[in-house]
Amino acid sequence: MSSETTSPVVIPRRRIKVVGVIAVVAVVLVVAAGIETRSSDARHLETWTDTQAVPTVNLVVPSRDSTGPMLNLPARLEAYTSAPIFARVNGYLKTWTADIGTPVKAGQVLAEIETPELDQQILQARADLSSAKANSALAGTTAHRWQAMLSSDSVSRQDVDMRTADFTAKDALVQAAQANVDRLVATKGFARIVAPFDGVVTARDTDIGQLINAGSGGIGQELFAVSEVKQLRVYVQVPQNYAPEVHAGATASLTVPEHPGQTFSAHVIASSGSVNAQSGTTLVQLLVDNSSGELLPGGFANIQFSLPVQANMVRIPASALVFDSRGLVVATLGANNRVQFKPVTINRDLGDAVEIGSGLTPDDRVIDTPPDGLLDGDAVQVATTDKKAAAHG
Repeated sequence: MSSETTSPVVIPRRRIKVVGVIAVVAVVLVVAAGIETRSSDARHLETWTDTQAVPTVNLVVPSRDSTGPMLNLPARLEAYTSAPIFARVNGYLKTWTADIGTPVKAGQVLAEIETPELDQQILQARADLSSAKANSALAGTTAHRWQAMLSSDSVSRQDVDMRTADFTAKDALVQAAQANVDRLVATKGFARIVAPFDGVVTARDTDIGQLINAGSGGIGQELFAVSEVKQLRVYVQVPQNYAPEVHAGATASLTVPEHPGQTFSAHVIASSGSVNAQSGTTLVQLLVDNSSGELLPGGFANIQFSLPVQANMVRIPASALVFDSRGLVVATLGANNRVQFKPVTINRDLGDAVEIGSGLTPDDRVIDTPPDGLLDGDAVQVATTDKKAAAHG
């Protein structure tokens, strides 16, 4: 039996070297790829971190109204002319002829007062006048007689002068007594209460038989009130910043609760020309026609002024305002997307929007709801395209 001998396989050295080189290259490539991946990730992370460090903001462009704002204010109505009527004589009310709501003419009798005491005073004054006239007549006759005797040297010049002076004094007493009678008669004329002008009786606070005391205030009581209501005065308190725009000749729309949906036209006739230190408002007076009698004096009204468009006024969302140590400011976007804070003043607060009186122009790009910690010169990135500030009326 013959046996076969197995010979070992011999791998050439050249092939071993090639395999080794390939393995080394593969390892190098794997390591290089890992390093490159890590480096790329690091650069990406750094870029992402830098990007996130720059705040993202939304922009709005200030808007302008084509028409001026509407100013709505509460007001009160007053009669064009109103006169409380008091008695000038004491007595008792004899009759009255005009009740509340009665149209009256100037000079029309409203009531009559019975004046027994004044009547007696007139009788006494007339009696005093008659006595003074009699005394004056006697003194005059005596003075004339003494003047006649002076020419015959029967009496002295001193005696004649005394009689003449006595006549002059008695005549003066006649004039005083006459003046007293005239005064009492004129006072008696006030026993008839008359309307001072054409109007309507708006109050009657007396009745027949009531004791009447002359005077006003705490002495006497108001008997009647007469008002001229064909025109009414309207009084309104206008805020100081709007006062220059509400001038004489300006028109306004007036509404009252008792006539919903109905509008009356009023025009400004006067302004107080001063500001109330407590309310910061100026009193303005308007005039409204009331020939129809639909408006009631003393009532509440609402006044609406149509103000002109202000050239420097713009509107932005209220969320764009920032109030800090610098005061009231607005963040705007300047050159190279750098932040620039601008101080502003508010002309009118509309709730979710404000009208800026100064500090901004229509071309400014305003940052809406600026992030906390934003400073002048900070770089930001814009999240959305510019949009007009929403108009809020």
